[in-house]
Amino acid sequence: MLRGSIFSMPIYGTALLSACLLIGLTLGRSIGAMIGINSDVGGVGIAMILLILGCDWLHRTGRMKPPTESGITFWGQIYVPIVVAMAASQNVLGALAGGVMAIVAGIAVVGVSFVLVGVLTRMGRSDEES
Repeated sequence: MLRGSIFSMPIYGTALLSACLLIGLTLGRSIGAMIGINSDVGGVGIAMILLILGCDWLHRTGRMKPPTESGITFWGQIYVPIVVAMAASQNVLGALAGGVMAIVAGIAVVGVSFVLVGVLTRMGRSDEES
């Protein structure tokens, strides 16, 4: 009776999100082990990149159905703010404990990110106009 309804939309896309998270965390822990750190190094970031690439591939091949896209959007709206909040609190605590160099590096990364957002936005506009 509820088949294809709005209530079942979050279920679709969960497999892709879960696979990306598991692969990303595994790669992050492997990278950490390779460099001698007993921790995850960028696993969530790797997972997000894999999710973006996976969604793009599904769109290009025509396999991204509207229910799947709605499900991924739903989980993305829940998942991303929580992960960003967790990472931000850890990064601030680490930066305060790490001293001036960690704070300067953090400010530099934020500045570069702001510049890259503008660059990527302009690149996206030129692709849409073509």
